[in-house]
Amino acid sequence: MATLFVVRESAPEERRVAATPASVRKLVASGLTVLVERGAGAHAHFEDDDYLDAGAEVVDADAVGGADVVARVTPPTTDEVAALAPGTVVLSFIAPHRHLEVVSALAERRITTLAMELVPRISRAQSIDALSSQANIAGYRAVITAAYELDKYFPLFMTAAGTIRPATIVVLGAGVAGLQAVATARRIGAVVKVSDIRAAAKEEVASLGASFIDVPQDEDLTGEGGYAKEVDEDFLTRQRRILTENLEGAHAAITTAAIPGRPAPRLMTTEMVEAMPAGSVVIDLAAADGGNCELTSTDGMVEHGGVRVFPGHNLPSTMPAEASTLYANNITSFLGLLAPEGELTLDLEDEVVAGSLLTHDGEIVHERTADLVRGDGS
Repeated sequence: MATLFVVRESAPEERRVAATPASVRKLVASGLTVLVERGAGAHAHFEDDDYLDAGAEVVDADAVGGADVVARVTPPTTDEVAALAPGTVVLSFIAPHRHLEVVSALAERRITTLAMELVPRISRAQSIDALSSQANIAGYRAVITAAYELDKYFPLFMTAAGTIRPATIVVLGAGVAGLQAVATARRIGAVVKVSDIRAAAKEEVASLGASFIDVPQDEDLTGEGGYAKEVDEDFLTRQRRILTENLEGAHAAITTAAIPGRPAPRLMTTEMVEAMPAGSVVIDLAAADGGNCELTSTDGMVEHGGVRVFPGHNLPSTMPAEASTLYANNITSFLGLLAPEGELTLDLEDEVVAGSLLTHDGEIVHERTADLVRGDGS
């Protein structure tokens, strides 16, 4: 039977864990031996005793060398890669375009890496889609953060002392995170406007009670996997002009646009931020990939002209128990495909496995990442 090792995350501010006691019960029942690194779930309020009660063994970090599969949330360091046995299967977010040295180390160590952000967005992989599960949390948390930081009510208030108009929120990107942000902002009474370049987004936005910021275009800009295509500078110029007009009256902007494996598209310039009223806030969920906003910094909040810009790349980790529960379910579903009876079987012809495969048998098999490592990509 295969052995799974669940890592205690070491990345700064990371509070999630790749398995919960509930998911461990399912994994053990499927025939897997589960090893959980001591203290792995502490930040998410899962104690070692909870894992023991679920059927796991609680072990020290050096036990990772005996694992067949390693589950984690954040990319390993090169030192952590060196501690793995050749042939180990790693399930994790990797962000390969930002961690090329780690990718090279994984390949050189002959690790089979299944990157959670590369899971194809097809029907049979929905339960494995960790990008979506974590984006849902990020979209919700972005609105809560904006409401906390903004010195204004979100909803309409009509009182004997006067009427307070509702806040206006602009959401850039109507993917999973964007639509959750729209739904959350609407639930607490904000007026919401949404920008997206995909034709299908308009109907989704309307169904949630928000208005759509239309940028005239000649073609549907929906790309592979439902993500937006890259656009030319002419379209970006028109989009920025129209967005600026809408941002002039906005109290908060939430940016969510991402292209997997590439830098985040730049949607908000400094001039666009300057168009927002003093006291407004921007929450940039794409901060880790360079940000949708020109002023975003992963080091923390940036204030410019009375507008505060917050990086939102780590928002799922601020809700560690629920984020871990959803992510652990994604990992459990993936392991149900890889080891349905407790025996690890890597079917490289399976479209979910093939689509998620980053490194295998000493090679970087994901074409775009291989190009980046060779210096052929951009």
